[in-house]
Amino acid sequence: MDGSPVLVLASASPRRKELLRQIGLCFRQEPAEIDETPRHDERPADYVARLARGKAQAVVGRSQGLPVLGADTAVVIDDRILGKPRDAAEAADMLRRLSGRIHEVMTAVAVTDGRRIAEAVSVSRVHFRELTEAEIAAYWATGEPADKAGAYAIQGRGAVFVKHLEGSHSGVVGLPLYETARLLEAFGIRVVGG
Repeated sequence: MDGSPVLVLASASPRRKELLRQIGLCFRQEPAEIDETPRHDERPADYVARLARGKAQAVVGRSQGLPVLGADTAVVIDDRILGKPRDAAEAADMLRRLSGRIHEVMTAVAVTDGRRIAEAVSVSRVHFRELTEAEIAAYWATGEPADKAGAYAIQGRGAVFVKHLEGSHSGVVGLPLYETARLLEAFGIRVVGG
């Protein structure tokens, strides 16, 4: 990964940073500050796509000609977006809602160079096992759920709650690598070969 950046990541997320490093890309991070409030009656897939686009577009003016990648992830159950919990009580409520059920994780990726934009939405289905109240309390005490959408991290201790995953593991972490590589190719950035 030595050399000049080929991309700007419009995110401060350490998880997205690690996923881009995993596929060998040299990039720099420029976190985007945008309003992430859902609009009235906005569908979850439309919400994450709008935020991914908004993050990329917010940073493109300072990208020095490099393509900008924005992404957003939402945990969705019963057509309700579960954001980051405000406190232990809200985290416990989210984990109870996910317990023993299937939920969706939607991650949108958008890439722009200021003239054109390409985007994709990855939807994965996550099957959770039943959780006990003691497990929920112990998990909160680890600190891991505090800044995670849906109050869990599949790349951390929360992985033990996942019985089955249909879709993209990296998408659930925060950046679907298959879709990301396809979008980057449209901007002349090849991940493998070429």
